[in-house]
Amino acid sequence: MTQPKILVVDDEPAIREMIGFALSQAGFQSIEAGDAVQAKLRISETLPDLVLLDWMLPGMSGIELARYLRKADVTRRLPIIMLTAKGDETDKLKGLDVGADDYVTKPFSPRELIARIRAVLRRVGPEGENQAVEIAGLRLDPVAHRVMGGGQALEMGPTEFRLLHFFMAHPDRVYNRGQLLDQVWGDQVYVEERTVDVHIRRLRKALTPSGHENLVQTVRGAGYRFSTKG
Repeated sequence: MTQPKILVVDDEPAIREMIGFALSQAGFQSIEAGDAVQAKLRISETLPDLVLLDWMLPGMSGIELARYLRKADVTRRLPIIMLTAKGDETDKLKGLDVGADDYVTKPFSPRELIARIRAVLRRVGPEGENQAVEIAGLRLDPVAHRVMGGGQALEMGPTEFRLLHFFMAHPDRVYNRGQLLDQVWGDQVYVEERTVDVHIRRLRKALTPSGHENLVQTVRGAGYRFSTKG
């Protein structure tokens, strides 16, 4: 079985060494980069399965690099976990807004880091041989990992894809944030319920080009619902 490749982007050699050892012990292959320039080079050489990205980097910051990776076709769906000393909720939401799938606040334990890596990889893993589903002109193909709206391809991150897949498989039913976290993020989730709001906003933005953003509805005081009525 091929070892998942994890790119560790951090300007502190001691941090990279510690993470690299933990990854090796957990059965992962570690690739290192000390800044954004090195990270881009490593990615061009071999596409990793996930990126551990430090918020504070010399030159281009981790936030800027995450934004860059989300815009490039080859790395648009590449899972990203931010490593940050910033524990403020506003900073965490900023990281999620630019496309990070999760964040880990320093200092962290190797066990926590490995658990989060596995959780993210599990969320973005293959959906299996599931059938495509279509509602109100919006079609999601889990096998091809493609969303079409009104005949045009819609781009979205892996978490938004899983969220949309769950919604479309369970239409016209209201789910609160906790239920969505359990169903979409998994039972070992380490993020706050507010995270759901961030990804709902990103999902609606991704559906806007085809005019399907209104299918994702907010039910005041209850949660969210995916409507079958366009």
